[in-house]
Amino acid sequence: MKNRKRNLTMTAVLLFVCAAVALNWSYNKRWGKPDAEMVLAEDSAMTKANAESKEKTPATASEYFAEARLTRQVSRDEALQLLQAAATAETASQETIDGAVNAISAMATSSMKEAQIENLLIAKDFDDCVVYIGNGAITVAVPAPMEGLSEEAVARVTDIICSETEYAAAQLNIIEVRA
Repeated sequence: MKNRKRNLTMTAVLLFVCAAVALNWSYNKRWGKPDAEMVLAEDSAMTKANAESKEKTPATASEYFAEARLTRQVSRDEALQLLQAAATAETASQETIDGAVNAISAMATSSMKEAQIENLLIAKDFDDCVVYIGNGAITVAVPAPMEGLSEEAVARVTDIICSETEYAAAQLNIIEVRA
């Protein structure tokens, strides 16, 4: 059952990676650099969603991770809708369209990288986790015992993040979620 679930997850991630590469290639072939306004709109939507999620306090660690994933997905969906609306608006400039397309591609890449890191962390004996990539940093929420994460556990998280991304250890934020 565990292998089947892992295989299905890996297949889904692979499909998303292929789709992102195809979209990125086709959009970059037609358009150029991102629009700063679209990037700021996406960042503000993510910040708003994160602020709303901090207001709610789940009762258990498993509820926290489920709610964190849901919040992340909802905020991404809202940002994606804004970007798609900007890209398809009749009055949009080519620069705005280019920015929206590039931001959509970046979101897809970040989503796939987050899923890949989450799978690796779960494979390295963490019961659950949530990864956020954005704003020049990467945040990882992992379950922790009451006494906190051991140095070995922090080292495992840091090793995975540094080997799978271009982020340095200084750009890594680890959140300990206690049950």
